[in-house]
Amino acid sequence: MDSINELQNKVAEFRDERDWKKYHTPKDLSLSITLEAAELLELFQWRDDGYKKERLEEEMADVMIYLLSLADVADIDLGKAVLSKLEKNKQKYPVNGSTKRF
Repeated sequence: MDSINELQNKVAEFRDERDWKKYHTPKDLSLSITLEAAELLELFQWRDDGYKKERLEEEMADVMIYLLSLADVADIDLGKAVLSKLEKNKQKYPVNGSTKRF
């Protein structure tokens, strides 16, 4: 996979083959992102001894799949949005040797 757009197309193809688009509203996809992110966080709950990489991969993929699905139904070029946000963050948080993040 070479690009975010290719991944987004693969996710949409998977969804469309199953006729799930009718369930993929921005609200429901946003809820699903939050639920999957909570499952990601759960991997670290009460643990100081690390995590299983395979489970981390799976939960990260779940979050990404729903994020790509939301980008698709909202007609957002996610790669372009990330680059734009990075530019805004460069202005907001210039490199000045400070370690303070916020």
